[in-house]
Amino acid sequence: MCVPVGGLLATLATALGVVVAFAPAPRITWEHREVRLEKFHEPGIFNYSVLLLSEDKSTLYVGAREAVFALNALNVSEKQHEAYWKVSEDKKAKCAEKGKSRQTECLNYIRVLQPLGPGALYVCGTNAFQPACDHLNLTSFQFLGRSEDGKGRCPFDPAQSYTSVMVDGELYSGTSYNFLGSEPIISRNSSHSPLRTEYAIPWLNEPNFVFADVIRESPDGTDSGDDRVYFFFTEVSVEYEFVFKLMIPRVARVCKGDQGGLRTLQKKWTSFLKARLICSRPDSNLVFNVLQAVFVLRAPDLKEPVFYGVFTPQLNNVGLSAVCAYNLSTAEAVFSRGKYMQSATVEQSHTKWVRYNGAVPTPRPGACINREARAANFSSSLGLPDKTLQFVKDHPLMDGSVTPTDNRPRLVTGNVNYTQIVVDRTRALDGTVYDVMFIGTDRGALHKAVSLENDAHIIEETQLFRDFEPVQTLLLNSEKGGRLVYAGSSSGVVQAPVAFCGKHGTCEDCVLARDPYCAWSRVAAACVALPPHQTDGPSRTLIQEMSGDASACPASSLPFPPPGSSSLSCRGPGSSSSPRSPWPASASRPDRSPRVALLPPFLSDQAQHVHALGTFHLFCQATGPADVHFVWEKNGRELEMCVPMQTHALPDGRAHVLSWLRDAIRESAEYRCSVLSSAGNGTSKVRVTVVRHVQDWGEKEVIAKLSRRESLFFPFLESVLPACVRGDPPGAVDQRAGRLEGCGWGARPHDAQLEEGVGKL
Repeated sequence: MCVPVGGLLATLATALGVVVAFAPAPRITWEHREVRLEKFHEPGIFNYSVLLLSEDKSTLYVGAREAVFALNALNVSEKQHEAYWKVSEDKKAKCAEKGKSRQTECLNYIRVLQPLGPGALYVCGTNAFQPACDHLNLTSFQFLGRSEDGKGRCPFDPAQSYTSVMVDGELYSGTSYNFLGSEPIISRNSSHSPLRTEYAIPWLNEPNFVFADVIRESPDGTDSGDDRVYFFFTEVSVEYEFVFKLMIPRVARVCKGDQGGLRTLQKKWTSFLKARLICSRPDSNLVFNVLQAVFVLRAPDLKEPVFYGVFTPQLNNVGLSAVCAYNLSTAEAVFSRGKYMQSATVEQSHTKWVRYNGAVPTPRPGACINREARAANFSSSLGLPDKTLQFVKDHPLMDGSVTPTDNRPRLVTGNVNYTQIVVDRTRALDGTVYDVMFIGTDRGALHKAVSLENDAHIIEETQLFRDFEPVQTLLLNSEKGGRLVYAGSSSGVVQAPVAFCGKHGTCEDCVLARDPYCAWSRVAAACVALPPHQTDGPSRTLIQEMSGDASACPASSLPFPPPGSSSLSCRGPGSSSSPRSPWPASASRPDRSPRVALLPPFLSDQAQHVHALGTFHLFCQATGPADVHFVWEKNGRELEMCVPMQTHALPDGRAHVLSWLRDAIRESAEYRCSVLSSAGNGTSKVRVTVVRHVQDWGEKEVIAKLSRRESLFFPFLESVLPACVRGDPPGAVDQRAGRLEGCGWGARPHDAQLEEGVGKL
């Protein structure tokens, strides 16, 4: 177990100057080997990039390269069925003749995996740059061999972007329409009314498709009066002028009832409109303009769906990522009541997009056929006047932007690139409802985060994939036998629970995790998972405090040593492999079986930034067998200074070890303390950032807050440790009562003082 930096972004260079940004980071990191994860990988098969749950949530369908698998949704390591769809040698040869790689590109990458009735799946693949679609019978789990043309439904190139959603048996997709990928298209595959976008830059300008989903008409009919399909993508801007191609995140909407125009826009969308998505931190001049992933959160207690999006900056050389959330009504207001943009020619050559302030035709261009249109005798888009259709053809871009809830991101992080997101809605013990975000990274990790009041908290990071490969897709199963998260990558599929409550060994650790899924059980004396959809409210037997206040924890669970025998040692260059044991060498030595466990507060709960050459302290503590000890590293190298360490014998036979250091740095550095023992190892780490300029009072408050955390423990250490431990000049020995004498490391502080001091934490 290791704990990365938990508080501050490094100083960021932006176009408008240097900004000091404070961002959360995972409180704790679970390494791949430390937690139980179910895994699936079929030898010789790669690119597990499409995941789909069956209607009853019992089966997970996986689309990979040249194969589709059916897995047990409760344990993905159990394969139920498999079906292979390989490319013929003739197709491979023709693909290679066009300059593509026979070994990697000229294969069949499954890109569309959609339900088609209760007994079949609709499957499309790249098929060696000749996209094709087929039906997969779920009873026999065999392809029916229909081999439909997949052009416009699936990309030619496995590297091209794509998205799709099945709506009432019709496939809506966003992809490229030609071999070169130069003709983007949003289309509906329908036997009676196929539609597509106009091939024009104002409609789609080099888009990177991300996500698509259907929003059903509200039962009371108060909305647009039709089901709508939303598409999310990033494209090259037409409305902003830059020296390079500026990317803009978009949301586009089409109406399910759209049938195209009679003369204008024949077999083209008459309801296609698009708008800009805003995700920025204006106070820090940070703009996140590349959309990476989208998830639609629906819940019975939500008045409307909420779109969650993962964003990164276009020039992301500092590893920034953000999550923004949008209400459906905000997007609908832009489309139904917002102003349009129009192109204007400047100096007879240059085209500029400006707000259109002229008269808008009736019915409103781009609107679905609703009650108002039907009342005016427009029952279908085929009956819309040419004036309305020509207007929407020339004005697909809205002037208004879709802004996030609270006009700010839910989460901003540094030193990580987010790739995917799913969101679960759960109720804490006090009845408060939280949206818990599960976010995949390009290093194969999963972040679990939650918004707490005005701040975001990353509860934990779990390393899903051993080889640190990007998370390509995420899927949430919150309805069948326990809440689970599935992740797909190039090498396989991993299944993880939504929480690892049992990994928190003490009440304090359980409460400090601030995980709405977990609570400390007084009866079981363990951190337990709350039942799904629990509504019992506060309990006398369970402790959960999302503020992180652990004062309700039983005194007996405090992870600090009671009075007993202890010894003080110093680890540094040339130290022995283990510190001086507090037990005499005898046959009655305690059992070595106890597990090693790092104890809070972790490094990430301590000092995280300092002023240049400012003195700061860090400490680590753990319990384990008699040989438990710490090794400290700075920027990946073992410290050469002598680092004190106190080992304390506990009545149950375990050892409690406490180690601390005092340092001053000129440049930001990462510190790591590793606890080593015969029973296992653990790691805690933090990045201490040098802050050279305090920008405003808000940042001063953060610095003061972190300084107060540090002050809880170290004045006590200063009062009982000798001068040389505190970093004073050699030979400076303090004779005050209660101090250790000299630097012989054999004496110990008074047990009462030790217990009183650590108890303050």
